[in-house]
Amino acid sequence: MSAPSLKGIKVVELAGLAPGPFAGLLLADYGASVLRIDRPNAVSSDQLARRKTSITLDLREARSRNILLRLLTATDVLIDPFRPGVLKRLGLSPTEVLLKHNPRLIVARMTGFRRDGKYKDMAGHDINYIAVSGVLSMLGRAGDKPYAPGNILGDFAGGGAICFMGILLAIISRSSTGRGQVVEANMVDGSAYLATFLRLARNGPTWDGPRGENLLDSGCPYYDTYETKESGKYFAVGALEPQFYAALLRGLELDPKSLPKREERENWPALRDIFARRFKEKTRAQWEAVFDGTDACATPVLEHAELEASGYEQRPAVHLSRTPSLPIKSDEGAWTGGGLMPGDGGQETLRAWMGWELNKDFLVRKDGALVSVDGRSKL
Repeated sequence: MSAPSLKGIKVVELAGLAPGPFAGLLLADYGASVLRIDRPNAVSSDQLARRKTSITLDLREARSRNILLRLLTATDVLIDPFRPGVLKRLGLSPTEVLLKHNPRLIVARMTGFRRDGKYKDMAGHDINYIAVSGVLSMLGRAGDKPYAPGNILGDFAGGGAICFMGILLAIISRSSTGRGQVVEANMVDGSAYLATFLRLARNGPTWDGPRGENLLDSGCPYYDTYETKESGKYFAVGALEPQFYAALLRGLELDPKSLPKREERENWPALRDIFARRFKEKTRAQWEAVFDGTDACATPVLEHAELEASGYEQRPAVHLSRTPSLPIKSDEGAWTGGGLMPGDGGQETLRAWMGWELNKDFLVRKDGALVSVDGRSKL
């Protein structure tokens, strides 16, 4: 098997919530060595820890902070998940300290709100970031309040995945310039960029109506979900093109001549009622038997518990034929994330990266934090 894409890349991930760990997980899955920095006495609930290791540092204390500075001389990427100003207050300003300390370092900084403007000093979560980006206003059923889709769109897509993209772009740039840089990612701009199509489609027939009344937002009856005969079990329909719509009607045993014209939006409520009644006549498994192997664009809405129970294989986001991702195996955290506790495996990583040994190059405090052996090792 060929070496994974990011083999040899060393990443220090300052422990944080969802988007930072997700960017680190993507890097680890594609071969980077990722070392998470935990706080003293931290109780980690991070499930995005597959293939990572951990050490504990007290960044408020000079001898412990010195361990990080020494470590960053051999590091390619630092993931900073903190609110603006935190690293600077710790004496670790990316531009004034870290990049001077290691000019090849890539400092990936991720925030929720933009670092400038009205909300820059405010706390927030995914729902707030997609709210001010304009995206949340587009999501939800007709006549209902805006609907937040978990924290997928802000934290993970607009946050972690976009930050990962920025890190890769910085690595490409460094290959020609020899210099690192600061990567600024935020979930407002990230989620807004992901919604480019929706924003531009407001002037066309795809998305020119109110929330929940458009072609792709559950407004259209042939692009929606329907409950089957089993309560809580659903089927998804996406039969947009005429030939796919015809296949859907054949599977539902509906005569197209008896139905309202699908092109006219005033007919959509009547069509939805017809489809809803028909899907209620069979179980999800029975509808699978009808539609599997057809071009009706009709599939079951599968749940994660049943996917896990069936042995469904979780796969990397993208496959590369020459420099593939590492496989995501069930016994390595495909469904659990790996479960990394503070301090797990970190000393082995320090040995591999730096050649360091306990009591020679660093000490461990009672609370688990690593510190320099003495003041002479300071940079």
